[in-house]
Amino acid sequence: MQVQILDGAIGTELISRGVELRAPQWSAIAMGAAPDVLRDIHRDYANAGATLHIANTFRTQPRAFGEGWRDALGAAIRIARQALPTGCTLLGSIAPVEDCYRPDLSPGAEARVVHEQLAAALATAGCDALICETHSNAAEALAASEAAISTGLPTWLSLTAGPFAELATPAQLGAIAKDAASIGVERVLVNCIAATQITPYLEAIERAGVPMGAYANAGAKDEGLGWEAAGRRAAEAYADLAERWVQAGASVVGGCCGTGPLHVQALAERLA
Repeated sequence: MQVQILDGAIGTELISRGVELRAPQWSAIAMGAAPDVLRDIHRDYANAGATLHIANTFRTQPRAFGEGWRDALGAAIRIARQALPTGCTLLGSIAPVEDCYRPDLSPGAEARVVHEQLAAALATAGCDALICETHSNAAEALAASEAAISTGLPTWLSLTAGPFAELATPAQLGAIAKDAASIGVERVLVNCIAATQITPYLEAIERAGVPMGAYANAGAKDEGLGWEAAGRRAAEAYADLAERWVQAGASVVGGCCGTGPLHVQALAERLA
């Protein structure tokens, strides 16, 4: 099975490079405050071996960014395009309307309207595909996916059970994956679950019969997989775990919070 390498974290990588991020805009601040740093991050992930890249649009939506969100979204796509070599795939990110770790706060029907706006804007801006990422509310995950599919672009869905698998069981995410596959989602991934806890979720999603992938967070800081321990040893330990994800059926692997270019390089050298 050929494994494709996805990039790593943007938000925590911006912080590690000295960019101050504030809620609710969070990483979206970079388009105005640090475009060169964001461009360098995209370029560094490409140089590390990633061929799949997620644009910095996780927070370029009306509720989080506010007025000017369309301009910020367009800037995120342009910055990524300027950094990435020919042949890379750029995915536009569609995040939950509220907190990705508070599925109970999902605003229901209103979320569908926002996702339709986001999907249309990302398609117009020139993404190659769309990824609805870090979703844990089943209804909103499917609404976002339907909005993305309506653009005609390839659509992926990435689910989370929370940083330490506290929000959902593997069976619950597996059920969402099955529903997503039935409406036309091309690939279901899991992300922002601790790297040491992500394999059971992949095993559950594999039973949905849809291509899948994973980009985990670096887990607790004392696990030594990332964060302040972001050296070659940490990256290799992360790649050790990623080999298990591939054995479980993942054909896309990358990194989420606490990972960086060294992690992606280790994945590319080990798996690509």
